[in-house]
Amino acid sequence: MGWWGKIIGGAFGFMLGGPLGALLGAALGHNLDKGLGELPDAGSSADRERVQTAFFTATFSVMGYLCKSDGRVSEHEIAMARNIMRQMDLSRSQEQLGMRLFQEGRGGKFPLDDVLLQLRHEARNRRSLLRMFLEIQLAAAFADGALDSVEKRLLLNICDRIGVSRAEYEHLEAMVGAQMHSREPNVRTRARGRLEDAYAILNVTAQASVDEIKRAYRRLLSQHHPDKLVAKGLPEEMMKLATQKTHEIRQAYEQIREARGF
Repeated sequence: MGWWGKIIGGAFGFMLGGPLGALLGAALGHNLDKGLGELPDAGSSADRERVQTAFFTATFSVMGYLCKSDGRVSEHEIAMARNIMRQMDLSRSQEQLGMRLFQEGRGGKFPLDDVLLQLRHEARNRRSLLRMFLEIQLAAAFADGALDSVEKRLLLNICDRIGVSRAEYEHLEAMVGAQMHSREPNVRTRARGRLEDAYAILNVTAQASVDEIKRAYRRLLSQHHPDKLVAKGLPEEMMKLATQKTHEIRQAYEQIREARGF
């Protein structure tokens, strides 16, 4: 049936307990109060459905918490959350659930650390999946055009809880910032600005060798491959976002390749 079919069919309770299950239950209007329980066998369809449910629930609830970190959630930030959901090509009912989870994250007693620790537990350290989670949170933080100090401290706390190193975070921050910057219409006409963004997206310097650039490109494509991410637990409905990421990585590589002539 798949994770979404089980949710709309009301059969999700056995799949997910803990703080994520409680958040999902609250968003759906159900009363769930269960422990984590035993995880299904790794690689089974039940395991993937549980990870997909956890990823979806954590993504939008933590996004709500992050947007409130500066004291309030603006209309701009709410519009940003809806825009990210539309980039994912969610159905209307999925978007509605995502927004209810976003509202749960804005609540005054959101158990951030417990949610993140459960996400890490459910994901079983699937690193590419956890990186994608962090990239989505970074996109939300950059939506107003800048990453402030409060947001960065919170993002670093998120990294500590899900097991992402500071070095990896700095790469992802630079990558997402460059991706957001390269989408601005006034930047697209400036070749130098686009080239700087391209190097940042691939996490290489302008002095990197051709071999280093190619290795970085292949590594990022592998990390963001939509089918691989779905196999690890990314909800199928979010595949469009992963596809967009790979498109931007390819664009960055082509920009550098053209400029360097290889």
